[in-house]
Amino acid sequence: MASCWSVAFCGLEPRAVEIQCQVMDGAAGFAMVGLPDKAVAESKERVRAALSALGLSLPNKRVVLNLAPADLPKEGAHYDLPVAIALLAALGAIPEDEASRVVAMGELALDGRLVPVGGALLGAISAAAEGRSFVCPSECGAEAALAGAGEVLAPPSLTALVNHYAGRRPLAAPPPAAAEPPRPARDMADIKGQEKARRALEVAAAGGHNMLLIGPPGVGKSMLAEALPGILPPLSPAEALEVSMIRSLKGRFAETGLARLRPFEKPHSGASVASVIGGGRFARPGSISLAHRGVLFLDEMAEFARPVLDGLRQPMESGECVIARAQAQARYPARFQLIGAMNPCRCGHLADAGKACSRAPKCGEDYLSKLSGPLLDRIDLQVETPPIPAQTLARLPRGEASAQVAARVAAAREIQAERWAEYGVGFLNAHADGLALEEAAAMDDEARDLLARAAQKLALSPRGMTRVLRLSRTVADLYGEEGVRRPHIAEAVGYRAALSKW
Repeated sequence: MASCWSVAFCGLEPRAVEIQCQVMDGAAGFAMVGLPDKAVAESKERVRAALSALGLSLPNKRVVLNLAPADLPKEGAHYDLPVAIALLAALGAIPEDEASRVVAMGELALDGRLVPVGGALLGAISAAAEGRSFVCPSECGAEAALAGAGEVLAPPSLTALVNHYAGRRPLAAPPPAAAEPPRPARDMADIKGQEKARRALEVAAAGGHNMLLIGPPGVGKSMLAEALPGILPPLSPAEALEVSMIRSLKGRFAETGLARLRPFEKPHSGASVASVIGGGRFARPGSISLAHRGVLFLDEMAEFARPVLDGLRQPMESGECVIARAQAQARYPARFQLIGAMNPCRCGHLADAGKACSRAPKCGEDYLSKLSGPLLDRIDLQVETPPIPAQTLARLPRGEASAQVAARVAAAREIQAERWAEYGVGFLNAHADGLALEEAAAMDDEARDLLARAAQKLALSPRGMTRVLRLSRTVADLYGEEGVRRPHIAEAVGYRAALSKW
């Protein structure tokens, strides 16, 4: 009898799984119990072939493997390595006491090589918390080393692991992964004109607000959205760990390394609900969770399927996504900033009588109706991007550079970090509500009167009024002012009125 440990993932929560192996007298066979899925059940053949590559063969006895707890579903090929370790310990090839204090993850190739798997960072953190060592494929070693505690072994093959435990060739600890390299971002200086949209982008960046850009094709909506990462501050250490854990579980850590820059996810308009929101058979995270602490950009937003757009509503409010399936339930963080871009109608030229289609203006109403009222109510800034004549555009100077805008955004976020410190890392004006928001956005009589009249004229819901107040607080922060005054309310209201034209 021997045992080893691995992990099962329920969202970002790793749950310990004990791999128990018993070799007993009886009819020769290899049985695995404990709710394994197809990939886990097939590990028997991969382990058998890997042992053969080591020069070992299964004894002519009955081998039983139990994955405990037995009522927790197990899925994924990362159970290959812990199964092999438990079996090797039961056969005496690895010391039983060493195997029993190991948490292992890794897929086995038929020749005994270890193949990288997703979730190594979460597995290493779980192992360190339990005081156990962690074993993973060599390609995952740098990722696992970021856990910062406990022993991490990253052998390239099962043979190397056996040699380590036998003392013939000890493995060195892998170095931690490097930080994410800088990625090119569009500079705001490249965007000419669209002054209102540029200002709205700065406000959105400063307070973490959602924004919708609407206008005819070719006016710079996508350019504005792609410039947003260049004016956002880098992730804090706590935020970087959150983002890295999600990427690790999704198997994307190797592409970037330790997260430092805010994510920028841009799913295609044909993406499914499971791809954007998350889900599938085993409730995996979607684009909204990969965009956690960063930006989710929906280009041609009205072309996304209605279930995808409506699926954004609950995560936009709560900052998390709960996925329930018959076989699994998972909870993933999803505190993203939504940036949408769309044309006013399918042809894109609703406001130009010379180019508009024969169905105008009815086509515009139909097109805009693809975005439900509750979804639009959750978008703080709704900004029109009008066309600029070519002769005017040629004479316009280059816009303000991203570095200058980023400095103002960073200053505003520092004010918010101090204001909302008790609410945790990354809490911004866009997340505030209730009495705390009323106290933080204290208004004078003129500002209060303007907000009341704007709410009546624009038929704002209570949620809409709250979002105007959040915007006003961010505008005041950009000016470095303590209270919210009439000009701040006026600017915030202006960002909610763009869709009334269409």
